[in-house]
Amino acid sequence: MPPRSSPTARQARLGAELRKLRETSGTLARAAGQLLGGNQATISHIEAGRWGVSSVRVRRLATFYGATDAQLVDELCRMADERGKGWWVAYRGVLPVSFLDIAELEHHASSLRSIRMLHVPGIFQTPDYAREMIRSGVSELSTDQVDARVEHRTRRREIFQRSFPPRFEAFIHEAALRMQYCTDKVMRSQLELLQEVSRWPSVSIRVIPFDARITASAHSVLYACGSIPKLDTVQLDSAFEGGFLDAATHLARYRALFDAVGEIALGAAESEKFIHRIAQEM
Repeated sequence: MPPRSSPTARQARLGAELRKLRETSGTLARAAGQLLGGNQATISHIEAGRWGVSSVRVRRLATFYGATDAQLVDELCRMADERGKGWWVAYRGVLPVSFLDIAELEHHASSLRSIRMLHVPGIFQTPDYAREMIRSGVSELSTDQVDARVEHRTRRREIFQRSFPPRFEAFIHEAALRMQYCTDKVMRSQLELLQEVSRWPSVSIRVIPFDARITASAHSVLYACGSIPKLDTVQLDSAFEGGFLDAATHLARYRALFDAVGEIALGAAESEKFIHRIAQEM
């Protein structure tokens, strides 16, 4: 079986968690590979996400490592047995891999929290607003490439069509609601969509007004809660691609950041009125 050339972020995360278990136990990669009937390269490929691994093998490795966190092992086994391909796979080779990873991250999250300082969260963007944002960021894209990015971005909202959609709390700075990326008409429609989604049962939109004193170093970020806290993931926003963090120290730092921002942001009901007022001014 040839190794995967580009494992997804989720496949890489499974491998990374297995590596953490091995390193915590002090087990050499060679010994772990031999346990599976291979060698050091075998376990290296698995830990890098380049080779798939069954839940049976995950449990075998966990037992060999003396892992005591049964809940974590159970969740890693579930990740190992995932075989379904999400809608985002259709965009492989068309969009950057990081775009697909974000869609997959949102799909598997139990809940999500987002901070956006200069633009509306991608998952809540209208097609026209998204198109203007994409064009302003990467000018050399063809019309087909722009169309694919817009379609992918709007399809990410499919997670809210489930019977039990994930909770999503979005903190949006007032600057993002007033930035002139597009015409007033396009921006007004975008603000109207924000008002609409703020009424969805699982969504909370909270505005950070200009007069709020930001005591933390707030910046655009997505915090995705996994099936258990140890599998939480932070996605840092970038104009071209995003980075993923999952170290315990990073997760704790960003949880504190969201708590700090939550203290200065307007409540959900007040935020909806605030957004409506800005839309009326346009």
